[in-house]
Amino acid sequence: MKSKLIEHISGVIFVTGILMTVMFFYNRSETQKKNHENSKVKDYINIPISNINDPFQRALLKDVVNIFYPDQSEKNASIIKELISIKEEQFNAKLQKSYLEERLSFNKFVKIAGMYLKFLLVYTIVMFLTWYGVQTLAVWRFVSKKSSSYSAGIETATTPARKFKKALYSLITGIAYFLLFCPAYVIAYSIRTEFNTDSTFFMVLLGVISNGLLVMYSNKFYAFLTAESRKGYIDTSIVKNLNSTYSTHTTGGIPLKSIFSSRKNFKGHIFDHIYRNARFQYLSTIKEQASFLITGLVIIEMALNIHGHLCYEMLQQILYKNFDIVIIIILGIFYTVKLTEILTDILVHRESMRYENR
Repeated sequence: MKSKLIEHISGVIFVTGILMTVMFFYNRSETQKKNHENSKVKDYINIPISNINDPFQRALLKDVVNIFYPDQSEKNASIIKELISIKEEQFNAKLQKSYLEERLSFNKFVKIAGMYLKFLLVYTIVMFLTWYGVQTLAVWRFVSKKSSSYSAGIETATTPARKFKKALYSLITGIAYFLLFCPAYVIAYSIRTEFNTDSTFFMVLLGVISNGLLVMYSNKFYAFLTAESRKGYIDTSIVKNLNSTYSTHTTGGIPLKSIFSSRKNFKGHIFDHIYRNARFQYLSTIKEQASFLITGLVIIEMALNIHGHLCYEMLQQILYKNFDIVIIIILGIFYTVKLTEILTDILVHRESMRYENR
């Protein structure tokens, strides 16, 4: 475990160092752009002039320079001419880019930190809801399939009511799959007239149900459950008289309360061993799931133009070429990914130690 932590910390230090170096050279290049190569103008560039187009101020500036340097009137005239031209360029550029150019300051950093905390809150909530939803959907699907297989073996008659029920179930399942695989912006634009798309609740809702994240990883968890159910220790558990009935309505089966509980417990049932082993295998996929989730949240905020959120702010700053702010936002997202990976490795290590001590 120590080697993994060292690897993670080394990665964080390396990436932080690279990005900070890039930001340092970017800030330095921006500063150098403001320093004009002509030294004769650089000495006068900070002279305050409230209105560069005012003839009186121009004449006053010329007289002041001639007083300080009386023996170089021609040089002073060329300096004043170039200085006025530079001041006009700076004034026009300031008017055109007053809302675009922005440097990383303390106030801006505090604003970005608030956006980052909001992003982290949404990410954490969606991660926990997805964690719960993946396992619940997979367990429900596995138990339902086992229960329906048992019922099919007892009741073989096909009635119109059963056909209708099966067709209705297939229709609802198809609609649900279509919704869960649908891109977030499609869902949002279809209902944005009825919901406030700037709200945290809407972000969480889209993060959970869109982009196929829930379906993809519930299928993966279901595959783990299926693989575990075919292993040899299942027969041994049956010999030990553990319950093996998957009906949700009979004694000795699996109650719905256990399936939909946040802390799933199937003690005394053969499925308890299947679930625990599948859950242990699923833990390592959290890192992969986190990357997909963060990508989905970035797409949601950018595609929907959600103002006041971290990723939309990053898109704006990229367009305005304020790359020092962009680097800070990228670092925040990177730290979120690395923190998730570290916590996942710690969780997997703790679970593996529990298995070894059994």
